[in-house]
Amino acid sequence: MSPSQPRLYAVSYLALAAVMLSMLIASPLWLGEAPQQMQFDARLAPPSASHWLGTDALGRELWARTLAGLRLSFWVGISAALLGTAIALTLAAIATLSSKLDALVSLLIDTLLSVPHLILLLLIAFALGGGTQAVIIAVALTHWPSLARVLRAELLTLRHAPYVRISRSLGKSRGFILRRHLLPHVLPHCLVGALLMFPHAILHEAALTFLGVGLDPNQPAIGVLLADAMRYITAGYWWLGVFPGLGLLLLVLCIDRLAFTLRRAL
Repeated sequence: MSPSQPRLYAVSYLALAAVMLSMLIASPLWLGEAPQQMQFDARLAPPSASHWLGTDALGRELWARTLAGLRLSFWVGISAALLGTAIALTLAAIATLSSKLDALVSLLIDTLLSVPHLILLLLIAFALGGGTQAVIIAVALTHWPSLARVLRAELLTLRHAPYVRISRSLGKSRGFILRRHLLPHVLPHCLVGALLMFPHAILHEAALTFLGVGLDPNQPAIGVLLADAMRYITAGYWWLGVFPGLGLLLLVLCIDRLAFTLRRAL
């Protein structure tokens, strides 16, 4: 494989993902009130030409609610990923300032990595009272350690680079070296790290909502749709759980593949 092929693949995936995500983000413009519109004469209708993915217990179109739920999961996931990346970059930069701060950051990373994600997510989301903001904060606070460990190792390695030693011998401060030499070098790592964190954030948001401590049940979130489906799927209404779960899986796989390809290209 030539060196340019990973970059070509990354550009192709980026273009495809941009088109799909643009359609998802702009979905309220053409969905209108479809996710909340009730049709009591079409309750629990199976997939057909008139109801593409079927309807739920209140006659609402499942395709519209699935798209609305994916859009909500997208915004929650990207907000949590960006916040988690900012936390990871900040703590990794702090670790380069002194050996004591480095030891403290390392201890914090190891402590959080030793606690199961879902338990910590539940505790933080419950303590914050649930809701969209609580989910974003909970996911961000539990997903930054892995990225922070990578960024910290990269920054500590760069401290011994020749151009950094030259800058230090010229009397430049640690803050100057950090801003001008170290942080620009790890920005690609932050981009890939945020993309890799994104699918995990979406899945954990859906898990929290499914368990009842996440988003508002009145919102058409994927976790809400799956939780509602549990009450009807044993009666044979399989489409209530299959299509929202399949949409969530496709969104996560699309972003995960994009992050993998972009990591190879960078």
